[in-house]
Amino acid sequence: MEESKTSDAVTGTVEEVLPNSLFRIRMPQADESGTEPGELLLAYLSGKMRLHRIRVLVGDTVELVLDPYGGRARIVRRLS
Repeated sequence: MEESKTSDAVTGTVEEVLPNSLFRIRMPQADESGTEPGELLLAYLSGKMRLHRIRVLVGDTVELVLDPYGGRARIVRRLS
């Protein structure tokens, strides 16, 4: 049986940069991910983004993978 590693990614805007590579992300619209419009999420950088030293700044649009248990989200791509 093959397990799919890809999950649905959502986009959001970085509102605040916190210590230890944490970010507050505002979700712009409601979708099937179960987030409310305008909801603030706590997110951290993925390992590849840390490895390649990709900078994420306030105002950037980022792609997130949400934790299925409702914890933090993981930033997997910087879109702008």
